[in-house]
Parts: sequence; structure tokens; C-alpha cells
Amino acid sequence: MWTLGLFRSELVTTFRRWRTIALLAVLAGVPVLVGVAVKIETSGGSSAGGGGGAGPAFITQITNNGLFLVFTALAATLPFFLPMAIGVIAGDAIAGESNAGTLRYLLVAPAGRTRLLLTKYATTMTFCLVATLVVAASALAVGALLFPLGELTTISGTRISFAEGLGRALLIALVVAASLIGVAALGLFVSTLTNSGIAAMATTVGLLITVQILDQIPQLDALQPYFFSHYWLSFADLMRDPVYWDDVQRNLGLQCLYAAVFGSAAWARFTAKDITA
Repeated sequence: MWTLGLFRSELVTTFRRWRTIALLAVLAGVPVLVGVAVKIETSGGSSAGGGGGAGPAFITQITNNGLFLVFTALAATLPFFLPMAIGVIAGDAIAGESNAGTLRYLLVAPAGRTRLLLTKYATTMTFCLVATLVVAASALAVGALLFPLGELTTISGTRISFAEGLGRALLIALVVAASLIGVAALGLFVSTLTNSGIAAMATTVGLLITVQILDQIPQLDALQPYFFSHYWLSFADLMRDPVYWDDVQRNLGLQCLYAAVFGSAAWARFTAKDITA
């Protein structure tokens, strides 16, 4: 009961902060911008994405079915916006409490360092899920408002019903949220290394950008399958018929590995850390 109470308190504290509300508002605004841009671009009869097919995956299909805006919005936010938001929340989890002088009071209560760390990570993962669903829900609403809805054509060329398409959209949102557990663990570990919330957030976001840059360098192709961002866009395989699971499973397995490594490192650091604030 104490654990549930601590978790509930962390959730309320996190989601009542103006910073969290602002992050969710920005994430909700991305599908609006994409949908309006596609609507304006195609109002004259031209195809979305231009003749060269530029833009996120599925963007050329939005005008045929508004549900594709969900997939496009997730593809557009996953490389930067979603991980950045997670990095801010995770990086501030421990360092922010230390900087505010509340960490010692949390540990005075019968929470324990391990329980507190697990609660912080669970709260961050809850934010991952909420943030992803906010993007998906915003995209679905905008897609239904600006474009027609109906049966979907998969990447494989087969047709599926709108209800099945909604189910796949929900599955894709869950996979995208699960793709961020590695970033969440990394941010939590960085948060245990400093007493400055801003420094922890900046370091986490900086590492995120660095890894994604390295993932684009051809000379590092032997290392790239081990970068946490390498298989992020594999969720597109969920729109095949039948579904191609190999890269999705590699992605989820890699995220679990990062969560285990950096989660253990965060626990080792936090349990041995001298709390002075």
C-alpha cells in the first residue's frame, strides 16, 4: 500500500507540473501541424510529400485515409520529440529532487532507495505511454477532421478494415512507448550522477542526439544495431500483412537490455550515493 501511495503521489506530482503539461501540449501539436500542412499542400490536387516522396513514412497515404496521420505523427515524433520529452522527465527524476532539497525527506519516509528508484522509473514509463497516446489521439482526431476514414491499404498491398487499422494503430503506439524504455533508464542513470536537474536533462538529451547522429554514419554500421535508436522505426512492419516481427522483436529486446544495464547502474549509484540535499 505504501508503494502504491508513493507511485500515485509521484504521478500526481509529475503530471501537475507546468513543464509536463507543456511537453504534452507540444507533442499534441505536432500531428496538428502535420495534418494542416498536408491538407494545405494537397488542396491544389498535388500529392503529399511532394514528387520526391520526402517526409515521414505513410505521409503520402494521409489524404486517402486520415488514420495514416497516426502512423506519420508517431514516425515524426519518435526520432526527437518523444525521446526529448522522456529525457526531460527521466533526467529530472532524482536530480530534480536533490536540487529542490526534497530527496532527503523522501528517503526519511519508509520508502527506501530501491523502492523510490523503481517508483521514479515506473512514473517515467507511465509518462512514456501517456505521451505516445497523446500523439496518437491527437493525430486520430485531426485525421478524422481533415481527411476521409475507411479501409486501409497495408504496406504489403492488402486491404484491412478500419477497425483492424485502429487495432494496429493502438499496437504501434504501445510499441513506440516500449521503444523508449532504454532512454528512460539512461536518463534515470544520468539523474543519479548529479544534483542539478537541468544538467541531467541536458546531458540525457545530448546523449540522445549524439547516438542518433552516430546511427547515421555509414562507417559505424557494425555498431549501429546496438544503438538504442537503431530499430525505433521498425514499428512500420506492423503495417505489413502478415506482420513482420523480426525487427520489432530486436528493438524490444535491445530496449530491455538497455533498461537492465542502465537500470542496474542507476541502482548501484543511487544506493551508494551520499544524499546531502
